[in-house]
Amino acid sequence: MLPWKRLLRPLTALLLTAVVAVVPAATAHAAAPSWGSPLLERSRELGGGWNDYSCKPSATHPRPVVLVHGTFANSIDNWLTFAPYLVNRGYCVFSLDYGQLPGVPLFNALGPIDKSAEQLQVFVDKVLTATGAAKADLVGHSQGGLMPRYYLKFLGGAAKVNTFVGIAPDNHGTTLDGLTNLLPYFPGAEDLLSAVTPALADQIVGSAFLTKLNAGGDTVPGVHYTVIATKYDEVVTPYRSQFLTGSDVHNVLLQDLCPVDLSEHAAIGLIDRIAFHEAANALDPAHATTTNCASVFS
Repeated sequence: MLPWKRLLRPLTALLLTAVVAVVPAATAHAAAPSWGSPLLERSRELGGGWNDYSCKPSATHPRPVVLVHGTFANSIDNWLTFAPYLVNRGYCVFSLDYGQLPGVPLFNALGPIDKSAEQLQVFVDKVLTATGAAKADLVGHSQGGLMPRYYLKFLGGAAKVNTFVGIAPDNHGTTLDGLTNLLPYFPGAEDLLSAVTPALADQIVGSAFLTKLNAGGDTVPGVHYTVIATKYDEVVTPYRSQFLTGSDVHNVLLQDLCPVDLSEHAAIGLIDRIAFHEAANALDPAHATTTNCASVFS
């Protein structure tokens, strides 16, 4: 007999999925912000200078940084701390919205992940055109640390990206602490998930999307990969499934840098300056400094 608390959790998830299905009918005239929308441009004020298309990369930081948000997030709220962190260090920083469902504002990264990768492809090209740079660097949180791998592997992104940093990425899917194993006990649940929120279905261990993405190896030549994970991740489980295998991969466990850091899945991408410091090291390894607990003050 399954404990009732564990049974309620997948039921709650399914209820949330159903709510998402209802939202479009209630907000049919709303639209998620596009890369050039007033809401996205507002981030220039909110975030202290990111999404500034007049920004020209410096000799010190010659590549623009594109930030890729996670599931249910958007180009602003996911990066209110990290984008200014990079801007203050002299980077040209940009963020996009992707994976929108029709009529669902603000909550993005819910559409098919391969289609979201196509949106990233277009956005990176626009950033490179605006900045005059030959390549960009990518930093993604959660699904944002997974989706760009499709762009790199199948959409020509490897020729346009130098470094890719994934913060708490679900590179090999997630079991949600074993809860996805309960889906077969609820007839129609998997079909509902795939139909209503395809990105959620794509991120479950063993999905067709992940099988295609990881076939033949995790990485592609020419791109420097860094993965930053926390052992307290309650969303991408088991947390070590986040790590990549390849010849140019740097896998980092946050608690190896600072044992007392208790950040979980959301915090590591939203507010954790230790993770930010390690990400900045990956973007500029020539000027990297030791990441430790004191990095919260850097």
